[in-house]
Amino acid sequence: MSAEIVAIVLAAGRSVRFGAEHNKLLEDFHGKPLLRHAVDAALASRASRTIVVTGFERARIEAALAGARATLVHNPRYAEGMASSLRAGLAQAEDAAGALILLADMPLVGPEVLDRLIAAFSESGAVAAVPTRAGRRGNPALLGKALFPQLARLQGDSGARSLLRADPRVVEVEIFGDGVLTDVDTPDALAQLRA
Repeated sequence: MSAEIVAIVLAAGRSVRFGAEHNKLLEDFHGKPLLRHAVDAALASRASRTIVVTGFERARIEAALAGARATLVHNPRYAEGMASSLRAGLAQAEDAAGALILLADMPLVGPEVLDRLIAAFSESGAVAAVPTRAGRRGNPALLGKALFPQLARLQGDSGARSLLRADPRVVEVEIFGDGVLTDVDTPDALAQLRA
């Protein structure tokens, strides 16, 4: 089996809680669109390749990613929820030993966090690696190939959290800083991060 770890950035959502007029992933954060932070972190990590799953406002998201060395995969069923985007990304990673699942609205997760997850997963033989901060599990999660069949059966807006909660074969990686717990769901949350 390949030891390849693929990064999958989920960037298909509708930003419902952010407000109808704005796609949060395209909002400026430190001089570039919010989603570029997650994509750039993935590209700078030890992941062998980066896949970005698009959906809502596909053309605008793709334009924001111009020049990035990422594979773009469109999920036409994005309105069904996160599980459909997870399936779309994993379909492009079938040959990999694992997939690092990044949420595009978490700009404070840098490549060093991703590399620590990759190292912990590779060295431990676990089925997944998740970051923790002060005892709380965060994102992104590195999901091993053994979990892919179960992930393919997820529906709606659920991610892998429910699968991982019950599995004792998950290695936890303590991370310094709150980036693995910090996502941008509302304009207020973005304003706080900018401050």
